[in-house]
Amino acid sequence: MSEERSYYLGTHDLEAWRLGVQHRVWRARTLDVFRRAGITDGWTVIDAGSGPGHASLDLAEIVGPRGRVHALDRSDNFRHAIEAGARVRGLDNVTLHNVDLATDSIPVGGVDAVFIRWVFIFMADPIAVLKKLAGALRPGGRFICHDYWDWGTMAWTPPRERLAEFVETAIRDWHRNAGDIDVARKILPALPEAGLRLVEANPIVFTTSPADFTWQWPKTFITPHARRLAERGVVSVPWAAEVARDWDAAERDPRTVMTTPMLMEIVAERV
Repeated sequence: MSEERSYYLGTHDLEAWRLGVQHRVWRARTLDVFRRAGITDGWTVIDAGSGPGHASLDLAEIVGPRGRVHALDRSDNFRHAIEAGARVRGLDNVTLHNVDLATDSIPVGGVDAVFIRWVFIFMADPIAVLKKLAGALRPGGRFICHDYWDWGTMAWTPPRERLAEFVETAIRDWHRNAGDIDVARKILPALPEAGLRLVEANPIVFTTSPADFTWQWPKTFITPHARRLAERGVVSVPWAAEVARDWDAAERDPRTVMTTPMLMEIVAERV
């Protein structure tokens, strides 16, 4: 199986671009949790499931030349994107590792912090991965996780019938073919089992409208994913087209307000 086909959402350039939009929406919140977790100059940090490295590069700037970021991902395309981004930003403190978090051991240990975002949702055994990552931390090291708690909070007012159907359909398909999309509900109670003590747990839901930049985050996912579902035969092509029309109608309606999927921000400490 090719690298591209083995990823539920793919690793192609368009997906890397979508992840960039997603990071820009979440960047202020992500930088804030890095600050609250204490990440600072000279730290060694793992970015687990780094993707194209948007967070890796931010972390590299925070920890500075005396620190190091270990970016763990199994996609060649994503690792090439990190290399290119590091060159543009003049960073030489990022080490890339070809790692499948589900099957491989963690290549470094005794690190100061681990960051993992939207990765457990793809894991058949997320608790086993949690334990591996926790084991890579030094005592007192910080574990930071951003992952979904309730994807079903995605909704629109005025209501949009096909978009509501899309949410239900996407959740079902995710559970069948990718993992548990609401996986944070498993991660949070499993922290003690992994040797971690909870420091903070913060549910996050954005409210947005078509005039806000945050709107671009779901925009880059919903219509393309409906088309992907149609290509795989999960839904019909006409139904995917109706989802796209419903999205366009919501975007044109000045009354539209959207709530995004609820994410749980978890900060824990290695005991």
